[in-house]
Amino acid sequence: MPNKSEQNKICPVCERLGEEVENFTVKQLVMDHLTELVGDKNYYLCISEECDIVYYNQEGIKFDKQQVKVPIWFKKDAKPKYTCYCSKVTEEQVINAVVKDGAKTVADIIKITGAMQNADCKKNNPLGKCCHKIIQEAIDKGLSMK
Repeated sequence: MPNKSEQNKICPVCERLGEEVENFTVKQLVMDHLTELVGDKNYYLCISEECDIVYYNQEGIKFDKQQVKVPIWFKKDAKPKYTCYCSKVTEEQVINAVVKDGAKTVADIIKITGAMQNADCKKNNPLGKCCHKIIQEAIDKGLSMK
């Protein structure tokens, strides 16, 4: 049973615990005609692969996949699956760099794909954070294919 502070972080649709995202990031990524609905509170990103909800807050405001400007990399039907939103580097490009070019580290991926070159993560990444972890997950996926 979630405690009271976790209760506020639960997606109203799938009931999974979300990850907090700053209001600024949500304003950048919802469709332009929805920006004024965002308000000034922070949101949560629904981390369920199956759920259509992307952002939600404690006041009942929610935005689904059709209401955001970018595909959310871990949602089941994301196309493309970006690992680096700022440089538009996809999971497929990272995996290819691992499998075909021998990349093993994030530094290798940066050299081969140009990832993380135009960093403005707070504005471009749906989590509002650096994509290092997402790139590492794609590297691990590529390494498991070798």
